[in-house]
Amino acid sequence: QVQLVESGGGLVQAGTSLSLSCVVSGDTFTSYAMGWVRQAPGKEREFVAGISQFFRRTEYAGSVKGRFTISRDSASNTVWLQMNSLKPEDTATYYCAGKSGVTRLYVPSDAAEFDYWGQGTQVTVSS
Repeated sequence: QVQLVESGGGLVQAGTSLSLSCVVSGDTFTSYAMGWVRQAPGKEREFVAGISQFFRRTEYAGSVKGRFTISRDSASNTVWLQMNSLKPEDTATYYCAGKSGVTRLYVPSDAAEFDYWGQGTQVTVSS
């Protein structure tokens, strides 16, 4: 059973940066396309970023493009989300998510595409 464990959330001021990490265990990390999804109070889950199993193909939500960067490392079974120029509207619980059974170049681009989820980490951006 694959497990995804996020860390790195916290309370930060607008304009600053924060990095989230997600360690994957219990299965072969390279078998999964990975991504980040967030959910703000009272709102539906929103796709943030996705990355392919290989070749580091990426997709981003329009609201974070140019500010957030997703990356992954097979040696450490870790996927990261580097968040720069944070805004109060980025406040949400951020979930690491995985998708198996896809091609090596497949990049998730919607929250509904993911099969596996972490427990979430809270990010709060104050104005």
